[in-house]
Amino acid sequence: MTALVLLTAVAFLLAWPVPIEPVAWQAPPNPGYSGKFAANEHLANLELLSIGDNHGPEGIALDAQGRIYAATAEGRIVRLAADGSQPENWADTGGRPLGIEFDPQGNLIVADAFRGLLLITPDSQVKVLATEADGIPIRYANELAVAADGRIYFSDSSTKFGARKSGGAYEASLLDIMEHGGHGRVLVYDPATARATTFIKGLNFPNGVAISPDQRYLLVAETGAYRVLRYWLAGPRQGQSEVFIDTLPGFPDNLSTGRDGRYWLALVAPRNPLLDKLADKPGWRKLVQRLPELLRPKAKAYGHVLALNGDGQVVLNLQDPAGGYPLITAAVEGGAFLYLGSLTAPTLGRLAKSKLRF
Repeated sequence: MTALVLLTAVAFLLAWPVPIEPVAWQAPPNPGYSGKFAANEHLANLELLSIGDNHGPEGIALDAQGRIYAATAEGRIVRLAADGSQPENWADTGGRPLGIEFDPQGNLIVADAFRGLLLITPDSQVKVLATEADGIPIRYANELAVAADGRIYFSDSSTKFGARKSGGAYEASLLDIMEHGGHGRVLVYDPATARATTFIKGLNFPNGVAISPDQRYLLVAETGAYRVLRYWLAGPRQGQSEVFIDTLPGFPDNLSTGRDGRYWLALVAPRNPLLDKLADKPGWRKLVQRLPELLRPKAKAYGHVLALNGDGQVVLNLQDPAGGYPLITAAVEGGAFLYLGSLTAPTLGRLAKSKLRF
Protein backbone atom coordinates (compact mmCIF):
# COMPACT_ATOMS: atom_id res chain seq x y z
CA MET A 1 0.00 0.00 0.00
CA THR A 2 2.83 2.38 0.91
CA ALA A 3 4.60 1.62 -2.38
CA LEU A 4 1.40 2.35 -4.31
CA VAL A 5 1.00 5.69 -2.57
CA LEU A 6 4.61 6.62 -3.32
CA LEU A 7 4.25 5.56 -6.94
CA THR A 8 1.10 7.64 -7.28
CA ALA A 9 2.84 10.66 -5.73
CA VAL A 10 5.82 10.31 -8.08
CA ALA A 11 3.55 9.95 -11.09
CA PHE A 12 1.66 13.07 -10.02
CA LEU A 13 4.83 15.13 -9.65
CA LEU A 14 6.14 13.97 -13.03
CA ALA A 15 3.03 14.03 -15.17
CA TRP A 16 0.21 16.16 -13.74
CA PRO A 17 -0.54 18.98 -16.21
CA VAL A 18 0.23 22.53 -15.09
CA PRO A 19 -0.39 25.83 -16.92
CA ILE A 20 3.27 26.82 -17.19
CA GLU A 21 5.97 25.82 -19.68
CA PRO A 22 9.11 27.10 -17.92
CA VAL A 23 11.94 28.65 -19.95
CA ALA A 24 15.57 28.32 -18.83
CA TRP A 25 17.42 31.54 -18.01
CA GLN A 26 20.35 32.75 -15.91
CA ALA A 27 19.30 34.64 -12.79
CA PRO A 28 21.72 37.46 -11.92
CA PRO A 29 23.66 37.26 -8.63
CA ASN A 30 21.65 38.25 -5.58
CA PRO A 31 23.44 41.13 -3.79
CA GLY A 32 21.39 40.54 -0.65
CA TYR A 33 20.96 43.27 1.92
CA SER A 34 24.46 44.70 1.93
CA GLY A 35 26.32 47.66 0.47
CA LYS A 36 23.90 50.12 -1.12
CA PHE A 37 21.07 47.75 -0.10
CA ALA A 38 22.19 47.41 3.53
CA ALA A 39 19.38 46.49 5.90
CA ASN A 40 17.84 49.23 8.06
CA GLU A 41 14.56 50.04 9.78
CA HIS A 42 13.69 53.39 8.17
CA LEU A 43 10.24 52.10 7.17
CA ALA A 44 9.38 50.73 10.60
CA ASN A 45 6.57 52.45 12.50
CA LEU A 46 4.95 54.11 9.49
CA GLU A 47 1.96 56.34 10.01
CA LEU A 48 -1.08 54.39 8.80
CA LEU A 49 -4.03 56.03 7.06
CA SER A 50 -7.49 54.48 7.01
CA ILE A 51 -8.97 53.50 3.63
CA GLY A 52 -12.31 52.52 5.10
CA ASP A 53 -13.62 49.02 4.44
CA ASN A 54 -11.00 48.29 1.79
CA HIS A 55 -7.60 46.64 1.53
CA GLY A 56 -4.73 46.22 -0.90
CA PRO A 57 -4.11 49.87 -1.92
CA GLU A 58 -1.81 48.86 -4.80
CA GLY A 59 -1.58 52.22 -6.59
CA ILE A 60 -1.56 55.79 -5.29
CA ALA A 61 -2.10 59.20 -6.92
CA LEU A 62 -2.55 62.77 -5.71
CA ASP A 63 -4.73 65.35 -7.46
CA ALA A 64 -4.10 69.08 -7.93
CA GLN A 65 -5.72 69.78 -4.55
CA GLY A 66 -3.44 67.34 -2.75
CA ARG A 67 -6.18 64.77 -2.16
CA ILE A 68 -4.96 61.16 -2.00
CA TYR A 69 -6.37 58.34 -4.14
CA ALA A 70 -5.76 54.61 -3.72
CA ALA A 71 -6.70 51.66 -5.94
CA THR A 72 -8.00 48.80 -3.80
CA ALA A 73 -8.59 45.06 -4.09
CA GLU A 74 -12.34 45.62 -3.79
CA GLY A 75 -12.27 47.40 -7.16
CA ARG A 76 -12.82 50.77 -5.56
CA ILE A 77 -10.84 53.97 -5.80
CA VAL A 78 -10.69 55.43 -2.31
CA ARG A 79 -10.19 59.18 -1.89
CA LEU A 80 -8.76 60.81 1.24
CA ALA A 81 -8.56 64.47 2.15
CA ALA A 82 -5.19 66.16 1.67
CA ASP A 83 -4.42 65.66 5.37
CA GLY A 84 -5.03 61.91 5.08
CA SER A 85 -8.42 61.89 6.78
CA GLN A 86 -12.01 61.27 5.63
CA PRO A 87 -11.64 58.20 3.39
CA GLU A 88 -14.51 57.75 0.95
CA ASN A 89 -15.28 55.24 -1.77
CA TRP A 90 -15.00 57.68 -4.67
CA ALA A 91 -15.39 55.34 -7.66
CA ASP A 92 -15.73 51.65 -8.52
CA THR A 93 -14.10 50.14 -11.61
CA GLY A 94 -15.82 46.77 -11.33
CA GLY A 95 -12.44 45.10 -11.68
CA ARG A 96 -9.04 45.20 -9.96
CA PRO A 97 -7.47 48.65 -10.35
CA LEU A 98 -3.69 48.73 -9.92
CA GLY A 99 -1.69 51.69 -11.26
CA ILE A 100 -3.38 55.10 -11.24
CA GLU A 101 -2.29 58.57 -12.37
CA PHE A 102 -3.98 61.85 -13.31
CA ASP A 103 -3.88 63.16 -16.86
CA PRO A 104 -3.48 66.88 -17.73
CA GLN A 105 -7.28 67.30 -17.82
CA GLY A 106 -7.78 66.06 -14.26
CA ASN A 107 -9.11 62.62 -15.20
CA LEU A 108 -7.82 59.64 -13.24
CA ILE A 109 -6.31 57.06 -15.60
CA VAL A 110 -6.45 53.50 -14.29
CA ALA A 111 -4.62 50.32 -15.28
CA ASP A 112 -7.19 47.73 -14.28
CA ALA A 113 -5.87 44.16 -14.24
CA PHE A 114 -9.31 42.76 -15.13
CA ARG A 115 -10.76 45.43 -17.44
CA GLY A 116 -7.87 47.11 -19.25
CA LEU A 117 -7.11 50.83 -19.47
CA LEU A 118 -9.79 53.04 -17.90
CA LEU A 119 -10.52 56.72 -17.39
CA ILE A 120 -12.46 58.11 -14.42
CA THR A 121 -13.83 61.62 -14.81
CA PRO A 122 -13.77 64.16 -11.95
CA ASP A 123 -17.40 63.25 -11.22
CA SER A 124 -16.50 59.54 -10.80
CA GLN A 125 -17.76 58.27 -14.16
CA VAL A 126 -15.79 55.24 -15.37
CA LYS A 127 -14.99 54.92 -19.09
CA VAL A 128 -13.09 52.19 -20.92
CA LEU A 129 -10.19 53.44 -23.06
CA ALA A 130 -8.64 50.18 -24.30
CA THR A 131 -9.17 46.44 -23.93
CA GLU A 132 -6.80 45.28 -26.70
CA ALA A 133 -3.69 46.32 -28.56
CA ASP A 134 -2.69 45.08 -32.02
CA GLY A 135 -5.39 42.45 -31.92
CA ILE A 136 -4.25 40.98 -28.60
CA PRO A 137 -6.50 41.38 -25.54
CA ILE A 138 -5.08 43.33 -22.61
CA ARG A 139 -5.12 40.61 -19.98
CA TYR A 140 -3.13 42.23 -17.18
CA ALA A 141 -2.98 46.03 -17.25
CA ASN A 142 -0.71 46.85 -14.35
CA GLU A 143 0.98 50.27 -14.11
CA LEU A 144 1.04 53.46 -16.15
CA ALA A 145 2.56 56.85 -16.76
CA VAL A 146 0.86 59.78 -18.48
CA ALA A 147 3.10 61.83 -20.78
CA ALA A 148 2.87 65.61 -21.07
CA ASP A 149 1.31 65.22 -24.53
CA GLY A 150 -1.47 63.04 -23.11
CA ARG A 151 -0.20 59.71 -24.35
CA ILE A 152 -0.42 56.92 -21.79
CA TYR A 153 2.29 54.29 -21.44
CA PHE A 154 1.18 51.23 -19.51
CA SER A 155 2.28 47.68 -18.80
CA ASP A 156 0.35 44.59 -19.82
CA SER A 157 2.26 42.25 -17.54
CA SER A 158 1.31 38.95 -19.13
CA THR A 159 -0.52 38.17 -22.35
CA LYS A 160 -0.64 34.49 -21.31
CA PHE A 161 -1.58 34.56 -17.64
CA GLY A 162 -4.47 36.99 -17.40
CA ALA A 163 -5.22 38.39 -13.96
CA ARG A 164 -8.94 37.56 -14.07
CA LYS A 165 -8.56 34.10 -15.62
CA SER A 166 -5.75 33.12 -13.25
CA GLY A 167 -7.79 33.93 -10.16
CA GLY A 168 -6.29 37.33 -9.35
CA ALA A 169 -3.39 39.67 -10.03
CA TYR A 170 -1.10 38.02 -7.47
CA GLU A 171 -1.87 34.50 -8.68
CA ALA A 172 -1.19 35.46 -12.30
CA SER A 173 2.11 37.10 -11.36
CA LEU A 174 3.35 33.89 -9.70
CA LEU A 175 2.57 31.88 -12.83
CA ASP A 176 4.22 34.33 -15.23
CA ILE A 177 7.36 34.71 -13.12
CA MET A 178 7.64 30.94 -12.64
CA GLU A 179 7.41 30.39 -16.41
CA HIS A 180 9.67 33.31 -17.41
CA GLY A 181 8.38 33.14 -20.97
CA GLY A 182 8.61 36.80 -21.98
CA HIS A 183 4.84 37.30 -22.25
CA GLY A 184 4.83 40.90 -21.03
CA ARG A 185 4.61 44.10 -23.03
CA VAL A 186 4.39 47.85 -22.63
CA LEU A 187 1.63 49.59 -24.57
CA VAL A 188 0.98 53.19 -25.48
CA TYR A 189 -2.49 54.69 -25.76
CA ASP A 190 -2.84 57.73 -28.02
CA PRO A 191 -5.91 59.85 -27.16
CA ALA A 192 -5.78 61.34 -30.67
CA THR A 193 -6.55 57.97 -32.24
CA ALA A 194 -8.26 56.36 -29.20
CA ARG A 195 -6.11 53.29 -29.79
CA ALA A 196 -3.48 51.34 -27.88
CA THR A 197 -0.46 49.89 -29.69
CA THR A 198 2.54 47.83 -28.64
CA PHE A 199 5.58 49.87 -27.62
CA ILE A 200 7.79 47.07 -26.18
CA LYS A 201 7.28 43.31 -26.09
CA GLY A 202 9.05 40.18 -24.89
CA LEU A 203 9.46 41.32 -21.27
CA ASN A 204 9.22 39.16 -18.16
CA PHE A 205 6.40 40.64 -16.14
CA PRO A 206 6.85 44.37 -16.84
CA ASN A 207 5.36 46.30 -13.98
CA GLY A 208 6.11 49.87 -12.92
CA VAL A 209 6.31 52.62 -15.55
CA ALA A 210 7.62 56.18 -15.16
CA ILE A 211 8.48 59.04 -17.52
CA SER A 212 11.40 61.39 -16.98
CA PRO A 213 10.47 65.00 -16.15
CA ASP A 214 11.95 66.16 -19.48
CA GLN A 215 9.90 63.49 -21.32
CA ARG A 216 13.05 62.08 -22.96
CA TYR A 217 12.84 58.52 -21.64
CA LEU A 218 10.60 55.89 -20.12
CA LEU A 219 11.54 53.62 -17.22
CA VAL A 220 10.06 50.13 -16.95
CA ALA A 221 10.43 47.78 -13.98
CA GLU A 222 10.87 44.21 -15.25
CA THR A 223 9.82 42.29 -12.16
CA GLY A 224 10.77 38.83 -13.47
CA ALA A 225 14.36 39.90 -14.21
CA TYR A 226 15.06 41.99 -11.06
CA ARG A 227 15.82 45.14 -13.02
CA VAL A 228 14.64 48.48 -14.41
CA LEU A 229 15.07 49.31 -18.10
CA ARG A 230 15.30 52.71 -19.80
CA TYR A 231 13.77 53.37 -23.23
CA TRP A 232 14.66 56.62 -24.96
CA LEU A 233 11.66 58.50 -26.34
CA ALA A 234 13.52 61.55 -27.73
CA GLY A 235 17.00 62.91 -28.41
CA PRO A 236 19.99 61.30 -30.14
CA ARG A 237 19.33 57.91 -28.52
CA GLN A 238 15.63 57.78 -29.45
CA GLY A 239 14.51 54.20 -30.00
CA GLN A 240 17.39 52.73 -28.00
CA SER A 241 17.17 50.97 -24.65
CA GLU A 242 19.52 50.12 -21.81
CA VAL A 243 19.59 48.76 -18.28
CA PHE A 244 18.89 51.52 -15.75
CA ILE A 245 19.54 49.41 -12.64
CA ASP A 246 19.77 45.64 -12.32
CA THR A 247 20.78 42.87 -9.92
CA LEU A 248 18.24 44.04 -7.39
CA PRO A 249 17.75 42.11 -4.13
CA GLY A 250 13.98 41.95 -4.58
CA PHE A 251 11.14 42.00 -7.07
CA PRO A 252 10.65 45.54 -8.42
CA ASP A 253 7.03 46.67 -8.54
CA ASN A 254 5.68 50.17 -9.13
CA LEU A 255 7.77 53.14 -10.22
CA SER A 256 6.96 56.81 -9.79
CA THR A 257 8.60 60.08 -10.78
CA GLY A 258 9.44 62.12 -7.69
CA ARG A 259 10.99 65.53 -7.19
CA ASP A 260 14.50 66.85 -7.85
CA GLY A 261 15.20 64.16 -10.43
CA ARG A 262 14.27 61.25 -8.16
CA TYR A 263 12.44 58.06 -9.06
CA TRP A 264 10.80 55.90 -6.41
CA LEU A 265 10.92 52.12 -6.78
CA ALA A 266 9.07 49.70 -4.53
CA LEU A 267 10.49 46.19 -4.09
CA VAL A 268 7.44 44.15 -3.19
CA ALA A 269 9.33 41.13 -1.80
CA PRO A 270 12.85 39.70 -1.49
CA ARG A 271 14.15 37.34 -4.13
CA ASN A 272 13.43 33.66 -3.52
CA PRO A 273 16.62 31.51 -3.33
CA LEU A 274 14.85 28.41 -4.66
CA LEU A 275 13.42 30.29 -7.64
CA ASP A 276 16.88 31.66 -8.51
CA LYS A 277 18.51 28.25 -8.08
CA LEU A 278 16.03 26.67 -10.47
CA ALA A 279 16.21 29.47 -13.07
CA ASP A 280 18.14 27.28 -15.54
CA LYS A 281 16.18 24.13 -14.65
CA PRO A 282 12.76 24.43 -16.29
CA GLY A 283 11.84 20.81 -15.58
CA TRP A 284 12.31 21.31 -11.85
CA ARG A 285 10.25 24.50 -11.94
CA LYS A 286 7.43 22.57 -13.55
CA LEU A 287 7.69 19.98 -10.79
CA VAL A 288 7.57 22.70 -8.13
CA GLN A 289 4.38 24.03 -9.73
CA ARG A 290 2.78 20.62 -9.13
CA LEU A 291 3.37 20.86 -5.39
CA PRO A 292 0.56 21.96 -3.10
CA GLU A 293 0.21 25.75 -3.12
CA LEU A 294 1.48 25.95 0.46
CA LEU A 295 4.86 24.53 -0.63
CA ARG A 296 5.42 26.73 -3.70
CA PRO A 297 7.52 29.94 -3.65
CA LYS A 298 5.53 32.98 -2.60
CA ALA A 299 6.09 36.61 -1.69
CA LYS A 300 7.66 37.24 1.72
CA ALA A 301 6.79 40.36 3.71
CA TYR A 302 9.83 42.66 3.76
CA GLY A 303 9.49 46.43 3.39
CA HIS A 304 11.84 47.96 0.83
CA VAL A 305 11.73 51.20 -1.16
CA LEU A 306 14.52 52.84 -3.16
CA ALA A 307 15.01 56.36 -4.44
CA LEU A 308 17.07 56.43 -7.64
CA ASN A 309 18.66 59.35 -9.45
CA GLY A 310 18.71 59.89 -13.21
CA ASP A 311 21.78 57.68 -13.55
CA GLY A 312 20.09 54.72 -11.87
CA GLN A 313 22.09 55.13 -8.67
CA VAL A 314 20.55 54.47 -5.27
CA VAL A 315 20.25 57.74 -3.34
CA LEU A 316 17.96 56.45 -0.62
CA ASN A 317 17.46 52.92 0.73
CA LEU A 318 14.46 52.49 3.03
CA GLN A 319 13.67 49.14 4.63
CA ASP A 320 11.71 47.28 7.26
CA PRO A 321 12.95 43.69 7.52
CA ALA A 322 10.03 42.84 9.80
CA GLY A 323 7.56 43.71 7.02
CA GLY A 324 5.27 45.55 9.40
CA TYR A 325 3.62 47.23 6.42
CA PRO A 326 3.48 44.16 4.15
CA LEU A 327 4.25 43.74 0.46
CA ILE A 328 4.88 47.37 -0.49
CA THR A 329 3.87 47.93 -4.11
CA ALA A 330 4.18 51.69 -4.55
CA ALA A 331 5.94 54.77 -3.23
CA VAL A 332 4.61 58.16 -4.31
CA GLU A 333 6.06 61.51 -3.27
CA GLY A 334 3.56 64.25 -2.52
CA GLY A 335 3.92 67.44 -0.50
CA ALA A 336 5.61 66.75 2.82
CA PHE A 337 5.12 62.98 2.67
CA LEU A 338 6.06 59.76 0.95
CA TYR A 339 2.96 57.59 0.53
CA LEU A 340 3.23 53.80 0.39
CA GLY A 341 0.84 51.27 -1.12
CA SER A 342 0.52 47.55 -0.43
CA LEU A 343 -0.74 44.38 -2.04
CA THR A 344 -2.57 43.28 1.10
CA ALA A 345 -2.60 45.95 3.85
CA PRO A 346 -5.91 47.45 5.06
CA THR A 347 -4.32 50.91 5.24
CA LEU A 348 -2.07 53.35 3.38
CA GLY A 349 1.41 53.98 4.71
CA ARG A 350 2.84 57.47 5.11
CA LEU A 351 6.30 58.72 6.02
CA ALA A 352 7.23 62.35 6.62
CA LYS A 353 9.92 63.47 4.18
CA SER A 354 11.49 65.49 6.98
CA LYS A 355 12.73 62.16 8.36
CA LEU A 356 14.57 61.35 5.13
CA ARG A 357 18.07 62.42 4.14
CA PHE A 358 18.46 62.84 0.40
